Amino acid sequence: MPKQRTNMSGLQCLATENIWFDKQRYDEAEKRFYEGVNGPATQQQQSSSHGGGDQELVSRMKSLELENHSLHKVVEDMRAVLHKLESRVAVLEKSPAAVPCAKAAPVKQVKVENGDDDDDDDIDLFGSDEEDEEAERLKQERLEAYAAKKAKKPAIIAKSSIILDVKPWDDETDMAELEKCVRTVQMDGLLWGASKLVPVGYGIKKLQINCVVEDDKVGTDILEEEITKFEDYIQSVDVAAFNKI
Repeated sequence: MPKQRTNMSGLQCLATENIWFDKQRYDEAEKRFYEGVNGPATQQQQSSSHGGGDQELVSRMKSLELENHSLHKVVEDMRAVLHKLESRVAVLEKSPAAVPCAKAAPVKQVKVENGDDDDDDDIDLFGSDEEDEEAERLKQERLEAYAAKKAKKPAIIAKSSIILDVKPWDDETDMAELEKCVRTVQMDGLLWGASKLVPVGYGIKKLQINCVVEDDKVGTDILEEEITKFEDYIQSVDVAAFNKI
């Protein structure tokens, strides 16, 4: 019973309090209180933010005005250039003969002095054949001088360096006699050089000999044909190297 009385007295106390039923009024009063306390600072911040935004807007408008002014100037310049071009085209279309006339060679004027009729007859207004003959003579002399100079210039002779491998029949072939036979081959444009014996195998050696030939006079086919005529000593001839000089 005492506990129930305590609870009943607490409920009765809450029933007598009006704060919970008027909570909306208290909340509104609290909101107004805080707005009154923080109001000036908030308004100052809003005014400063509005001022900064207005200043940025003004600066952007000024930059746009400058850009618009420069664009107008560029457009005016382009219009002026276009107008000049149209004027020039119109002038050219009206006088089409102006261009050929500008490229035409100037006419040589001949000064004629006053005098007797005999003196007028001596003046040649169209030139004379003597000038043409003189120009032709100079041209012919230059051609002859060029031909003579070209004839004196020595012609370039194409040459090649060839290394030949001359093989004997067997190891009993006299290689000294074989080389002597090879060197007996003589023709215009052929010059024999150094030689050496190169082992092949089984005691057999081949003759490796160098020669310089003029391409227009001596060919490898003719050279091989002449060397292989010594069939008692030579079995075959091969070109080991061929280089242009």
